[in-house]
Amino acid sequence: MRINGLTFLFFVFISSTVYCQVEEMNPPDYIKTINFKGNTPESQLPVLKLGSSLDLEFDALNGNEDDYYYTIEHYNFDWTPSVLVKSEYLEGIDNQRIRTYENSFNTYQIYSHYNLTIPNDQTKRLKVSGNYMIHVYNNDNNLVFSRKFMLYENLSTIGLSIKRSRDIAYIETKQRVEIVIAPINIQINNPKRNVKLLLVQNNNLHTAITNLIPQYTIGNQLIYKYDSEASFWAGNEYLFFENKDVRAANTGIQFIDLENLYHNYLFTNYSRASRPYTYNPDINGNYLITSIDAEDSTIEADYVWIHFSLLPDPSFENKSVFVYGNFNNYTTDESTKMGFDKNDGLYKKAILLKQGFYNYKYVIPENNGAINEGVISGNFYQTENNYKVIAYYRDLGKRYDRIIGLGEASSINISN
Repeated sequence: MRINGLTFLFFVFISSTVYCQVEEMNPPDYIKTINFKGNTPESQLPVLKLGSSLDLEFDALNGNEDDYYYTIEHYNFDWTPSVLVKSEYLEGIDNQRIRTYENSFNTYQIYSHYNLTIPNDQTKRLKVSGNYMIHVYNNDNNLVFSRKFMLYENLSTIGLSIKRSRDIAYIETKQRVEIVIAPINIQINNPKRNVKLLLVQNNNLHTAITNLIPQYTIGNQLIYKYDSEASFWAGNEYLFFENKDVRAANTGIQFIDLENLYHNYLFTNYSRASRPYTYNPDINGNYLITSIDAEDSTIEADYVWIHFSLLPDPSFENKSVFVYGNFNNYTTDESTKMGFDKNDGLYKKAILLKQGFYNYKYVIPENNGAINEGVISGNFYQTENNYKVIAYYRDLGKRYDRIIGLGEASSINISN
């Protein structure tokens, strides 16, 4: 069969469209505080055991009590679309309206709080492990936002050891992860090709490592003892503030003001890259919604303008600076970009956030798009970070990547 040039280009276009990696869609300004809750402490990257319930919640600040709908898609290890049809991974139906919502109570900022739990009467259960993404649409069928999540099976134990770098040039600034995978009641065939790992630091997929293969095996165990290939910049402990009482200056807050909404002005931060490391307990970039005088913080916590400020430093002169954390899924865009105030000589940014306890830091994007957390915060091997290792396996003849195990460790007890 002859294929002319137009037909060839059509097939190329279809192939590039079908097999491209999917990215999360960030919400518009009126959608805030998107997080997952339930049996996982993470707000943005839940990795749940297959069969567990999934809870997604968010606030809509436009006061319209709009209808929102959700769909769920299954993906391969590399976040390309899975070939599974919906009935193979989902029992029941999706593309249903999110029926549970409440309006805010006794707050300056009016909002509607939406909550979706799976399983429910329409979406009975998710049947297979792997990568998933939930898409939320408005009444006009326009995509409002999307978020990733993962389901795993207990088919292997994954042991992690957090070590200092073996490279003397990075021994003070990097942490590396050594991994041992031991299958349970499963035969792994051709692990160098069929087993793939995802290494995640502090639930941040933007800095994840994905290109590791087993170095060798001992019995049925897969051993990974890489140095540079499995190393992360250690970073520094997150800064934090707490405003569970908006009428008083809490931890990290210098003073408050009330206009249409409350304004909390944080103490001005400074570059920590050239200063000695100081242990400062954090929650690794996460956040927690809380209000001191509320029975139900989901609808009684108010929204507050948080004013961040940063002293300039020659190390990041004439560079774009962003406020960074799990509160917006580690996104660097105009909503978190700081501006330089010539009158005060400070970088400043005001962000509307729900009352609670927040971790944050300041970062600078590199020319290649990578996020440099060390320019302002510094990199110190002593930093306490959370690490997750997620193991994927596609057996011979199978059509999707299942997650066969989850391992987790902290660098609090890092060793040489």
